[in-house]
Amino acid sequence: MVDSTSLELTSRDDAAPLAVENTALLAAVADPLRYSVLRFLDREGEQCVCDIQAVLPIAGNLLSYHLKTLRDAGLVTSERRGRWVHYRVADGAAARLSAALPFNTGSPS
Repeated sequence: MVDSTSLELTSRDDAAPLAVENTALLAAVADPLRYSVLRFLDREGEQCVCDIQAVLPIAGNLLSYHLKTLRDAGLVTSERRGRWVHYRVADGAAARLSAALPFNTGSPS
């Protein structure tokens, strides 16, 4: 067991920009609801927000917040079509998530 008092953590101001970006990316999928949305879109392909809400019955404003978080992280893209917004997994999202892992060696296991 590691004694937590012996650990020296780097402050966010001193963190490398890539580490901060990777942490933000991983934090975006760390939430169970956002993870579920991402898995649903990966499995089903592009979906209208109304279809996402039918599968994950939560308040519209809460779903909107989580979709915005995924969009801001660059994991999903959106397109307005009339009244509805359609979402899909962004190109390269899986590769970006894989590269963000701290033990990523760049080669398949």
